[in-house]
Amino acid sequence: MLKKLTAALAVTVFALGASAGLGQAQTVDEIKFLIPGGAGGGWDGTARGTGEALTKSGIVGSASYENMSGGGGGKAIAHIIETKDQGTLMVNSTPIVIRSLQKVFPQSFRDLTPIAGIIGDYGAMVVGKNSDIQDLGGLVDAYKADPAKIAIGGGSVAGGMDHLVAALVMKNAGENPTDVKYIPYDAGGKAMAGLLSGEIAALTTGLGEALELARQGEVRILCVTALNRLDAAPDTPTCDESGSAGTNFVNWRGFFAAPGLPDDKKAQYIAALEAMYATPEWVAVRDRNGWVEIFNPGDDFSTFLEQQEEEVGGLMKELGFL
Repeated sequence: MLKKLTAALAVTVFALGASAGLGQAQTVDEIKFLIPGGAGGGWDGTARGTGEALTKSGIVGSASYENMSGGGGGKAIAHIIETKDQGTLMVNSTPIVIRSLQKVFPQSFRDLTPIAGIIGDYGAMVVGKNSDIQDLGGLVDAYKADPAKIAIGGGSVAGGMDHLVAALVMKNAGENPTDVKYIPYDAGGKAMAGLLSGEIAALTTGLGEALELARQGEVRILCVTALNRLDAAPDTPTCDESGSAGTNFVNWRGFFAAPGLPDDKKAQYIAALEAMYATPEWVAVRDRNGWVEIFNPGDDFSTFLEQQEEEVGGLMKELGFL
């Protein structure tokens, strides 16, 4: 059942939205990006990377960024709903579904205007460069010996996506997923700092958040949560081939606008994001972060979110998180 659910999740994420009929991208004067977590995490990187590509390519005149942590992302969601600012795009990802299911905040994606999913980022299990753990098998062995001694951190709340991925990896490696000693941090940047300082033994995060530090030799990526090795990290094994059989989890990231956004403004945002894919500025950002390219706009994005809500909810119940 677990393999079927995770496979279905990955397939759904890669169901690309139809983009015919959007026409040429319109010029957007300014976009204010609202980021529901701290600096250095996946949301932060996605918003700033997207803004970089849009402005450097000339599709958007200027971009600004606001980090608004709190409530597991709920503070930023409440803010955009309350202000109804039509010039703001809020970045989010799988956690908006997970945390809504957990009642971390009372809102859901239905209270916003879904604009588009734009990228996918596989999860990664990471240790520091000086760790005695050399591979996923070593991490699993240490976990098996005493789960309480293996603190695994992540940039999401307990029971959130990073916790879910860590539990999934251990479950598929034959261990009890509910024994994971999970340490939550406010966004991926602080979680990575916790790993580098030795506060935690391992980190579960997006591959894109770990790649540059791995290239610098500061961390070691034990495995990625894809069934096949990725072009962005061809020498990094998959969790599946490392003993966590069938592990397949990809986190989408995309953008939402305020409720009640006029259709013409929504179409303008969608067209700008679609046009971005053809620019060399976007290719540079995408490849730097190891992102998988998707485009899932408008109503297709809403349909996808409804499907993911059902699938992730089933997975969380199976792992004991709901």
